[in-house]
Amino acid sequence: RFRDVARTMDPAVTRIDQAPVPPPAPMAMPAQDLRRVPERRFRSQGWRVHVARLVAFGGALALTVLGAQQMGRVFDPAHVSALQTTLSVLFTLTFGWIAFSAAAAVAGLLAVRPQRPAAAKAGEGPLGRTAIVMPVYNEDPVATAGALAAMGQGLAELGHGEDFEIFILSDTRDATHWARETAVFAALRQRLEGRMAVWYRRRARNTARKAGNLQDFIERWGGRYDYLLSLDADSLMAPETIVEMARRMAAEPRLGLLQTVPMLAGGETLYARLQQFAGRLHGPAIARGTAAWQGDDGNYWGHNAMLRTAAFAQSAGLPELRGRAPFGGHVLSHDFVEAALLRRAGWIVRMDPDLDGSFEGAPPSLADAAARDRRWAQGNLQHLKVIGARGLRWPSRVHFLIGVGSYLASPLWLAMILVGLVLTAQAIFIQPEYFPNTYQLFPEWPRFDALRMRWLFILSIGLLLLPKLFGLARALAHRPTRERFGGARRLLPGALAEIVLSALYAPVMMLMQTRQLFEILAGRDSGWSTQARNGSRITWRDALGRHWRHALAGLVVSAGLLYAAPTLLPWLAPVLVGLVLAPWLCRVSGDPAVGARFARLGLLVTPEETRPHRIFAAARTEAAHLAPAGVVGLGDLARLEGARAAHVASLTEADRAELDPLAVITARAKIQAAATTEQALDWLTEAERRALLAVPDLLDALARQPVLLAA
Repeated sequence: RFRDVARTMDPAVTRIDQAPVPPPAPMAMPAQDLRRVPERRFRSQGWRVHVARLVAFGGALALTVLGAQQMGRVFDPAHVSALQTTLSVLFTLTFGWIAFSAAAAVAGLLAVRPQRPAAAKAGEGPLGRTAIVMPVYNEDPVATAGALAAMGQGLAELGHGEDFEIFILSDTRDATHWARETAVFAALRQRLEGRMAVWYRRRARNTARKAGNLQDFIERWGGRYDYLLSLDADSLMAPETIVEMARRMAAEPRLGLLQTVPMLAGGETLYARLQQFAGRLHGPAIARGTAAWQGDDGNYWGHNAMLRTAAFAQSAGLPELRGRAPFGGHVLSHDFVEAALLRRAGWIVRMDPDLDGSFEGAPPSLADAAARDRRWAQGNLQHLKVIGARGLRWPSRVHFLIGVGSYLASPLWLAMILVGLVLTAQAIFIQPEYFPNTYQLFPEWPRFDALRMRWLFILSIGLLLLPKLFGLARALAHRPTRERFGGARRLLPGALAEIVLSALYAPVMMLMQTRQLFEILAGRDSGWSTQARNGSRITWRDALGRHWRHALAGLVVSAGLLYAAPTLLPWLAPVLVGLVLAPWLCRVSGDPAVGARFARLGLLVTPEETRPHRIFAAARTEAAHLAPAGVVGLGDLARLEGARAAHVASLTEADRAELDPLAVITARAKIQAAATTEQALDWLTEAERRALLAVPDLLDALARQPVLLAA
């Protein structure tokens, strides 16, 4: 194994004389003042955008008013109680939320393909220089480099190798990941040598997380690039799509940000397949609706988007919010804020749903999705401190409200269920007062319109399913799409499975998000952890440890309704069954074997599996070429002179500038005192390991120690 690595990292075949970063090209990125309105100008938008907004917001308002009126007639308006009023308010808020989603999907019928000048359509004119930027944080370097290599090779084959440069922006803190990153970076640079430039920079301090990572890049090298393509560590984009995005940016000088609609792909677990199938089937309808009403006042999802570098630097510098975490400090969900600030300055922010070939990974399990949601929830709640900024366009404020509402919906739904259960218990166990007045001749009968309530429930379910039905109808009607899903015989059962599984997981997520919301309000920060990319089956013990409260709640409520109000059980069955099955749902969610069984049955299979884009095969091939470099760890740097030389060549002054002097001293002492390389590494703390990798003579000292090789 080590001979293979040594051959791969041999300095004779690996370029270690080239600097890891290009020459400085600084560009100022000042923090924006949220109290000052910048100078700007906005172009008028087409009639379709205004009509789509009327359909989305006017339709949602009309449906909400209708729902509120009908809910008001369920109870006797002359004798309405505080609990009944509370239920009506909670129902109206929840109903309005799903009504907007349905109305926005209908607005998608007004979406049109963006028009471009004739020169751009013909593929003429310069593209400008674009940085393909991938921020990473303790990620698998082989997987990320494989995707970058596939995109780079594809762009070079299209004749645009000189128009693009790859830039890996590392925020990695783990020393072993750092060592692997530099090894794979050297192999990636060798792989694309002569075809595309590849750069690598690691930050010693992770100020402001991903947003700070990107800002550091712009302030040091932003002047080198006209555009930057922002990726996530699990992003993958077709080269043709990337070129088309650059052409659209060049064709529209006021276009500050162009967002694609990434499709979830590559997941093998049940939970990942569920998200992939839902996104692939229903996502286009939802995306078209969103694009229709937002027009030039679009949003940014933080990845798979192209930004005009100068516009982003001038207009989207993030301020530090006042107060302590979780609401104060650096902006976490930076993308929404950056889009709003760009638009505030007059730049067009647009999402083009017709841009295919944009992919990303999905959380592999319920637990991983919850961990991601925890970070997003905190970041979205932070937006309440930004939503009042001066000069923001009203659609940008709506984006903030939608983000906040997506997490407030869970506690609202839970509160509505609890109030409904209390009202049910009150009706069963508390004798009503039929003669509240002493000299009353006739009784006052309690009034509850059960039939109207049933129709409201059915209407709510219909609105909730409407975007899904739009997506399903579109796929069935469009023959190429239908065939890519495997035909109607696979598409229809898959759609049914997605609806059932989503309904089961929804109440579990409701309780988890509600708990997270209260934790955030209590001041608990979400932290910053590495995202899981691959699934695994957890034990029953772990599953029960995470979800026994959910299962117990479902059992208790089910038993209570079975005893006191069995007629209500069918209406609450989706919620209660999901809660009772929560441990099992958690256990199977991240199990690749369960996902494989669904695939063998033809369920939850997406076009990316039946007819995958060639970029997926290219990424796997490139990862296989780069894999030998991925085994390099700290001990391997001591054994392999080529790997060590490649790592030292990747270091910059920033790696040494932020070093802890004490860690350097103690690391040196431990290395000198150790009898073998392995013993020295066992003694080193994580801070000392980072010092080891940042100081070349420490690496040389480690290399002089005897090595214990396994037989």
